[in-house]
Amino acid sequence: MFKKVLIANRGEIALRVIRTCKEMGISTVAIYSTADSESLHVRFADEAVCIGPPSSAESYLSIPKIMAAVEITNADAVHPGYGFLAENAGFAEVCEQYGIKFIGPTAEMIRTMGDKITAKETMIKAKVPVVPGSDGQVKSVKEGLKVAKKIGYPVILKATAGGGGKGMRIVNNEDEFAEQLEKAQIEASASFGNDAMYLEKFVEEPRHIEIQVIGDQYGRVVHLSERDCSVQRRHQKLVEESPSPFLDQKLREKMGKAAIKAAKAIDYEGVGTVEFLVDKHRKFYFMEMNTRIQVEHTVTEEVINRDLIKEQIKVAAGEKISGKNYYPTLHAIEVRINAEDPFHDFRPSPGHISSFHSPKGHGVRVDTHAFAGYSVPPYYDSMIAKLICTAETREECIKKMQRALDEFIIEGIKTTVPFHQQLMKDERFKSGNITTKFLEDFELKPI
Repeated sequence: MFKKVLIANRGEIALRVIRTCKEMGISTVAIYSTADSESLHVRFADEAVCIGPPSSAESYLSIPKIMAAVEITNADAVHPGYGFLAENAGFAEVCEQYGIKFIGPTAEMIRTMGDKITAKETMIKAKVPVVPGSDGQVKSVKEGLKVAKKIGYPVILKATAGGGGKGMRIVNNEDEFAEQLEKAQIEASASFGNDAMYLEKFVEEPRHIEIQVIGDQYGRVVHLSERDCSVQRRHQKLVEESPSPFLDQKLREKMGKAAIKAAKAIDYEGVGTVEFLVDKHRKFYFMEMNTRIQVEHTVTEEVINRDLIKEQIKVAAGEKISGKNYYPTLHAIEVRINAEDPFHDFRPSPGHISSFHSPKGHGVRVDTHAFAGYSVPPYYDSMIAKLICTAETREECIKKMQRALDEFIIEGIKTTVPFHQQLMKDERFKSGNITTKFLEDFELKPI
């Protein structure tokens, strides 16, 4: 087992990893920018190293500075968390070159699943269902029109190096194809420095359902069942739950087997997530694989009673997994509390938190790095907390979430708490009839 882990991240996920490491008897090193000097992950780590100014490029994305922190603290492993360098193959490679264990998959695995075209080709070979589309990159309008005509409109253009909804455009007919392709390429180039695009059939009434997997260094892979992440705004998840209100046990098992096939196709090591789109006919299609721990891993932890960070660390240290697939025994819902104003198009709301009270009680969990007196910096992701509620049924879970949200007090900044309060009372949400388009028709009432 590792003696000292450096957490190459910030905020709640850094704090989350520190907690598990302490329980496992592993020393921890926090890194931080000058903007995060007062953050809780800095306070609770055994050691902390400032690696630069607020800009991510000069701090949390600087591989040389992070490796220097590894060297001066004699850490023997690095946990990348999520975001920043968590799916950066170059970072994993550098760690390997220096004999430092990257707690996650190998650089080769990250590269294979990180490029959308390569990932899709890998899944086709593994006989995992994929959305019909182009055979690789669409290099011209003429080529794109030909593919679109073959698979039928509507289609969706996606950046090969994409993520977070950037570089994506829906095309409803051939007349708008050229314009939408140009817009998608401009956005992809600005976001990723790469304007390569591919094309897929647009799945109607889609649900975003992902399967949590874990693989060890000995070729064994299991799944930990599903999470439904269909409540999204601009392709960004806002609410996640397990089990999905849409899946039955037969489909759950079928998707679990497909996720295991996907992971085994690259001899996957570590905790990861295979993401699928599921249409109204209950047909599912591979979308992508996230080769890291996810924000919403807490939902799975609550319904199967396993610490996924602990599992991740154990696998990285060479331990074998049990070989058992897990299914939910309870129902859990997570809402993301962001420093945003939901009444003004979710405008970012950084600033000083004057008052902070998190909800308590049985089946209520809050993962956060925020506290009264904390100043939310404007430089990073706006998420400041995750509220997870667990109960025996979905109906009970929603009621518990309503109660917990009413107890959540954050003053001094705007947050998404009021949005979630209204969402939990929405009859469509309560019915479980949710697609990724759900929020397009959701009306937030002023208070």
